[in-house]
Order: sequence, then C-alpha cells, then structure tokens
Amino acid sequence: MTIESTLSEAAIETNLKQFLLVLSVSLSVATLPQVFSWFRQIPYTLLLVIVGLGLAFVDVRLVNLSPALILFIFLPPLLFEAAWNLKWSNLKQELVPISLYAVFGVVISVGGIALGLNQWAGLSLTTALLIGASLSATDPVSVIALFRELGVPKRLTTLTEGESLFNDGMAVVAFSFLLSFSLGRSELAPAPIVLELFKVVGLGIGMGCLIGFGISYLTQRFDLPLVEQSLTLVSAYGTYLVTEDLGGSGVIGVVTMGLILGNFGSRIGMNPRTRMIVTEFWDFLAFFVNSIVFLLIGDQIRFAVLGQNLQTIALTIAAMLITRAVAIYGFGFVSNRLADAQIPVPDQTVLWWGGLRGSVSIALALSVPVGLPGREEVISTVFGVVLFTLLVQGLTMKPLLETLNLLNQQPLRQEYAVAIARQTALERVVSHLKKTETRPGLDPEFSRYQTALIQGELNNLTLKIETLIDENPNLQTFVSEQLKEELLEIEADTYAELVRAGQLSKELSPFLDSL
Repeated sequence: MTIESTLSEAAIETNLKQFLLVLSVSLSVATLPQVFSWFRQIPYTLLLVIVGLGLAFVDVRLVNLSPALILFIFLPPLLFEAAWNLKWSNLKQELVPISLYAVFGVVISVGGIALGLNQWAGLSLTTALLIGASLSATDPVSVIALFRELGVPKRLTTLTEGESLFNDGMAVVAFSFLLSFSLGRSELAPAPIVLELFKVVGLGIGMGCLIGFGISYLTQRFDLPLVEQSLTLVSAYGTYLVTEDLGGSGVIGVVTMGLILGNFGSRIGMNPRTRMIVTEFWDFLAFFVNSIVFLLIGDQIRFAVLGQNLQTIALTIAAMLITRAVAIYGFGFVSNRLADAQIPVPDQTVLWWGGLRGSVSIALALSVPVGLPGREEVISTVFGVVLFTLLVQGLTMKPLLETLNLLNQQPLRQEYAVAIARQTALERVVSHLKKTETRPGLDPEFSRYQTALIQGELNNLTLKIETLIDENPNLQTFVSEQLKEELLEIEADTYAELVRAGQLSKELSPFLDSL
C-alpha cells in the first residue's frame, strides 16, 4: 500500500511539473508580441503552433497529447465559452446557412475526402472514411480571434463560429458511427445512420436544455457571483460527461446548454455585475486552454512520419479544399435563394478559406484503436492537414480579408468607437462632478474648473464625431446598428429585471427585434 501511495505521489508530482512547464512556455509565447512588434502580425494561437513545431524539431516533447485530454478536459470549456458569447438573435438570423453547412457540409466533406483518398491514394475505404470524418470538424479558433482583433463584420463572425460549434457535434457523431462500422459493430446503411443521428443529436439537445434551463432558474434564487461562476464550470463539464454516458453528443449538449445560459440564464438569473464576472472567467479559461492545446499540437508533430506520408497529405488537402468549396458556395447559393440569406461571395470565400482544422480533428484521429489497420496513416494524415490549415490558411487570412475589401471601414469604425467611448466616460465624469460641488471641504471653484476643462474636451469630441460622420456617410449604417443593439440590450435587460422581481413569470421575446 505504501509503495502504491509513493508511486501515485511521484506521478502527481511529475504531471504537475509537466503542466507547469507547458504553461510557462505558453505564457512566454504570449509575451513575445509585446517584446518584438513583428510577432504581432501572427495570431497568438498560430504563434503557439510555430513554437511547438520548434520544440518538436529539436525533439523536446512536453506532454503526450491524448484524445481523452482533448475531448474531456479541453473541449468542454472551449465549446461553452464560444456558445456563451454567441448571441441567439444573431444566430437565429443565420440558422439556415449554418444548419446546411454543419449538417450536409459534414456529409460532403466525409464523402468527398474518402472518395478521393480511396480512388487516388489507394487507401482502404474504412481508413479513408475515418480520415474524412476526422477532418470534417472545423476549429477556427485562430480565425475568430483574428476577426475580433481586426473588427470583421459581426455577421461573418457569427457564421464562422456558429458553423464550427454545430459542425463539431456532427463530425464527432459521424466519426463515432464510422469507427463502429470499421470495427464491424454497425452497418453502413441509411436507416441505422439516420436513427443513430436522431438519437445522438436528440439526447444532446435534450440534456443541454434540461441542464441549461435548470441552472438558469436555480441562479434566480440567489445572488452569489462566485457560486454562479462555479455552476457554469460544473455544468459545462457535467453536461458533456452525462450526455456522453447516456449515448448522446456531449458536444451538442454543451453548445445547447451554453447558448441557453448565455442568452437566457445570464439575463433572468444574473445581475449585470455577475454576468461580467462570469464572462471574464470564461475568457480567461478559453485563453488558458487554447494556450496549452495549440502549443501541444505543434509539439506532437513527427517530421519523419509526415515526410513518409507527404503524397497522401497533399491529396487530402486538395480533397478537403474542394469539398469545402462545394459545400460553402453550394449551400450559400441555396441559402440565398431559399432563405434570402444574402451571403455575398466575398463572405463565402472567407468561410471557405477559414475552415481551419484543429484539436477536435486530432482528438478523433488519436482515438482510433491501436489494433485497427491504417491507424498510423489516419493520425499522420490528419496531423499534416491540421498543420497546413493552421499555418497556411491561418496566416493568409488577414491578407485575404484585405484583398476582399472586408476591412476597409474598420479603422474609421474603430476611431468612431473610441471617440464615443471617451465621450460617454467624460459625460459620466461631469455628472459626478456636479454631485460633488457641495461636498464639505471641497473648493467649489476647483470643481467648476475641472468641469470646464472636461466640457471643453467634450466639445472637441463632439466636433470630431460630427466631422467623421459628415466625411464618411457609410459610418451612419454602423452608428444605426450600434444604437439598435443598445436598444435591444436595454429592452432585454428590463424584461429580465421584471422576471427577477417576480412581476413576470417568463422573459418576453424582444419587441424591437420584430420591428
């Protein structure tokens, strides 16, 4: 018993040291752009991959990346954070194209990649299908981070993030079924596939709704920010594990639950301060997990194995890009015709090129059983393709956005947003100064002097804002969109406040949204 205890303590100490080493390297990489300005051209997550590749090149292996580590430890917080920050009002408007991309896009991706590898690379059908299923999961974390940094239109961000969230769930379902087929546990026929799909997706949505609404109404009963923050963490992991144990999709469960808590529970059960605390906590956790995941992706690369499978990797990349182009442009056309989605071709091009593959694809590839023929080909091919999407597609995203003129208005919008923010802040300062004019011990002349100084700056800001709008009429659309969002936020917060006060039994749908 003593020997087992000693071994257990030694293992814990070793794992802790490895974890601290990975974290130290990740945080060191995070400081590079602050020290060397050139590195600011590279998104942080891609910089981590490059550093990981450097470590792999000199054969420094930090931690063995396992499917359990990604799927059970890293994936739930990343899914929850994305769903928590995704507005349902925006998602609802894009539900048709997102659903088409996430469901039928996965089918086209799996079938197209598998067919290409089977016909042109000579891989067996089972191996080709597993590679196709692994690579059907998009993971555009780096692209979304770049979008937010550059101020890409919100609609494009919603389309990219929404597709990825639901796409991951469908990809995991497809991979699980194809793996069962490869092991002889199921047959590749339409009826069992559809039945399994409804079961897995239905359980995921059902458990996500049950836990999401349950936590939402529970947080109405008390106002304890740290407890509510902890509940979101427990619910993210709990939803994933419980749904998976019941035979459903943990990915879809967490996404559903995150959408409910972020759009409903955070309003009726949390005050604004608590919402901010929870949002900042999940921003930190997402940064923390991404820092580890992307570093380890680069660190796991085996250059010799990649070299041996270079031809297969090249064919897979070609098949992946072609099938994604068919899905994005094809269903973009269908959405525009049937649902009047009005997704322009430049936006579709960004969606096509921004379909990066990442941690989910790697986790699926690593989860192929050791005894299954073709396992090494699956892993090496998926790693090679993931590396291409991160380094080639990820690093060329900014030039593509500039070429497609999707960033033309961003500097002006940023300048306008900064001026409005300063104006709002200074107006609050003036309001506070007026309240302190009669404070005992305070010279009234000093208060008036400060007010005059700030009022002068406010006048300058007002003139600057008016000049910006006069010289750039296109800004008026942006201003109108911002005001509409503010009005919707005020209306929704008012309903939530009345629900918390017991004056309403349920939160009303926004009236202004229908107008």
